[in-house]
Amino acid sequence: MKILHYSDLRVILTFCAVAFTAVIAAGDVPPPLTANEIRVHFIDLGQADGILVQSRKNAVLIDGGEKKTQNILVNYLRSAGITTLDYVVATHPHSDHIGGLAEVVLQFDVKNVLMPEAIHTTATFEKLLDAVEKKGLAVTVPSVGDKIKAGIIKFTVLAPGREFKDLNDMSVVLRMAYGKTSFLFTGDAAARSEREMLKSGLSLSVSVLKAGHHGSRTSTSAEFLDAVRPAIVVVSCGKGNSYGHPHKEFLERVNQPKRHITLFRTDESGTVIMAADRKKIKIYNIEAEGGKLSD
Repeated sequence: MKILHYSDLRVILTFCAVAFTAVIAAGDVPPPLTANEIRVHFIDLGQADGILVQSRKNAVLIDGGEKKTQNILVNYLRSAGITTLDYVVATHPHSDHIGGLAEVVLQFDVKNVLMPEAIHTTATFEKLLDAVEKKGLAVTVPSVGDKIKAGIIKFTVLAPGREFKDLNDMSVVLRMAYGKTSFLFTGDAAARSEREMLKSGLSLSVSVLKAGHHGSRTSTSAEFLDAVRPAIVVVSCGKGNSYGHPHKEFLERVNQPKRHITLFRTDESGTVIMAADRKKIKIYNIEAEGGKLSD
């Protein structure tokens, strides 16, 4: 397994589909945001997803972990200087992706809420809808090919391309391009959704891939990896989780030497921050505000 050690401040040149991207292990704590930088925070919320995409003037939150980690998420956003979120994206209605979003909607100035056209009959989902209604917000259902913009933060919607029975495959998938750097955020999209994306004709290649479904066996297929051709893969998963994520088969696919992928896991590294400035990506490793995860 190829793990980047932060004590070794070296520059690694990794081939991306778009261009050569300099990936720099830059230390523990990032400096203040610059005007031409987009910062992507893969927040350690245990066996759950929570990703903050931030520029100096705008911010987008993709998923929000479980209810039990909502205070960690809220505190993290505040520590990052967030008061307003241009978009809150609930990739799909499973609790490990939306559990903390109701509190985020209530605590912050949220401009837009994006969700797939998928309903889940749980108290967690109902609580999120109640918070959206209380704040007088509407839910937008994105379609494949839609462009979403928040200042210099720009996404293209890649999925879901059709209705799936499996809620994981209903995940909203977003591709963000910024100069020669790019990111793909996949929620819990599994093989069926991946096949639809492969047939879509939309650009899939990126510098950084957020692995689908916490590195499960049924996501991030070999065909998808070969089309995306990421230099970096990030897995959001909890230490010692009962699901066995990331799965052995996933690790074997990612770690094949021919793919030249550097892997990051939140269960091993904690919160990982990537700062893109159109030409290169700097990587920082910090612990989420609030310390250790707890119930």
